Amino acid sequence: TVGLSRNKIVVLYCNTEYPTPYADVNLNTMKNIGAIMGVKYGYSDHTLGIEVPIAAIILGATVIEKHLTLDRCDEGPDHKASLEPTDFRQMVSSIRNIEFSLGDGTKSITQSERKNLLIARKSIVASCDIGPGEIFSNTNLTAKRPATGINPMRWYDILGKSAKDDLKKMS
Repeated sequence: TVGLSRNKIVVLYCNTEYPTPYADVNLNTMKNIGAIMGVKYGYSDHTLGIEVPIAAIILGATVIEKHLTLDRCDEGPDHKASLEPTDFRQMVSSIRNIEFSLGDGTKSITQSERKNLLIARKSIVASCDIGPGEIFSNTNLTAKRPATGINPMRWYDILGKSAKDDLKKMS
């Protein structure tokens, strides 16, 4: 293996039945092979349709191999499990959308969420009328929209403290 490094190798997993029944795909094997060999992995698909290659991407496949045909009715085992150009284009487009949608795994407020931030998030409010000096508890507080007050992430900071003023039940 002169000149080859593990980060340049991609092992493709497949089932050799044309077309492969969904029950025989066992996509998790693809991940196991990659982990055991310490290499990137991919999937060589012989199923009908585009669902399994898309699922393989979700499971970490970096390469998808799918047969392309001009006519699925042609003779030979490959054509039945192949995609015609329109379906192939749909598979590639779907895979690109999924790759884009996977993100980096860090939850942050996205640009599209900013306009809904106040109405989508909640505040701590009174679930019943609370008088001055009354102690805040799980029975007299709740969280409701909009996010114009105290963030519910501070719930345990508020519990056990006392009200300074009259607070009316938030309906």
